[in-house]
Amino acid sequence: MESTKTSKAKIAAAGIIPLVLLSVMIVYLFGPGAELVNFGTPLPNITIERVDFVESEIQVTVRNTGPIELSIAQADVNDRIQPAAIEPDKYLARFETALVRIPYSWNEAEPYEIGLTVNDGTRFAHSVEAAAPAIKPSIDLVSYFAVIGTYVGIIPVLIGLLWFPFIAKMSPAKYKFFLALTAGLLLFLGIDAIEEGMEISAERLSGAFNGQLLVATVVVGSFVGLYYVSEKLVSRVSSASKSVAIALMVSIGIGLHNLGEGLAIGAAIGLGEIALSTFLIVGFTIHNTTEGLAIAAPMARQKPMIAKLTAMGVIAGAPAIFGAWIGGFQYSPISAIIFLSVGAGAIFQVIVAILKWIRQDEQGLLSAPTAAGIAIGMIIMYVTSILI
Repeated sequence: MESTKTSKAKIAAAGIIPLVLLSVMIVYLFGPGAELVNFGTPLPNITIERVDFVESEIQVTVRNTGPIELSIAQADVNDRIQPAAIEPDKYLARFETALVRIPYSWNEAEPYEIGLTVNDGTRFAHSVEAAAPAIKPSIDLVSYFAVIGTYVGIIPVLIGLLWFPFIAKMSPAKYKFFLALTAGLLLFLGIDAIEEGMEISAERLSGAFNGQLLVATVVVGSFVGLYYVSEKLVSRVSSASKSVAIALMVSIGIGLHNLGEGLAIGAAIGLGEIALSTFLIVGFTIHNTTEGLAIAAPMARQKPMIAKLTAMGVIAGAPAIFGAWIGGFQYSPISAIIFLSVGAGAIFQVIVAILKWIRQDEQGLLSAPTAAGIAIGMIIMYVTSILI
């Protein structure tokens, strides 16, 4: 008995000792060994995350993304120094944010460059191509975004579900083709979500947040988490219900992706980019019709279940409404990247589930219908994406 206890103690010590030594090293680096990590001159860096034009005032949201504390010394508009109030104060610790309020009589649709100078004299600037009044939450705007989200998300998906009777009458080979087509549609959406996340990271997110790695981490994390949930869900249902479970996971994956689309539309409207928001609304409306096909295909061998199909269409499309609200009223590059990455991970998980479903066939995945379905699915999505 004593030898067993001694053995367990040794195992525990073997697991704890490396952690203790690592902790001692970290403490040393922030104590006596600080000169090892503080060698050289740290440079300040701030990120102007948002510029809002309100009545007779320009409001700038700024974040300290550098390695050192700093203070905001002055603000300027178009290279002319302006008085400014800083809330809560001008001193910013690392990653802390502040609101810089600049009294200024701006003109709508005119370009402006907002500059902020920190305590060591370094100036940081942000250009706005055309000033537009900042939108504020109201019943009318909330309703407007809800209508846009419904028009872009829910209605096109429900229209796509009308292909259900057409798919249900197909031969096994053609049905397998449409399952693979679904995988192709989703594969394009997953890649598209990652591309959008990377683009936002490069254009709007400070390098201090390692945006590309954030995308990769969230995609993998959401994929693993949802894969575990999916396996548990599918294993607990009957064989006849597995297709319904897969269709539900498809709906959830598409819904998370549509949340990102809603964010893009809401942000474009909120920033006054009318032309961009119009193209996004028209493009996503056409684009999302094919998503209904992706939901209908896994259930095509079941009896028509109008209530379940409708519910899945709403699950897939309704997040566009919430995305439009978030993007229009409280847009954040970090939240946009996270939502898009979660959607991509969810979509890749659904693709794996569909391919496992196809693999149950005698020919498995190595068949002409499967290859053709995946390829054509991606081509369809590409063609519709050109309108966005």
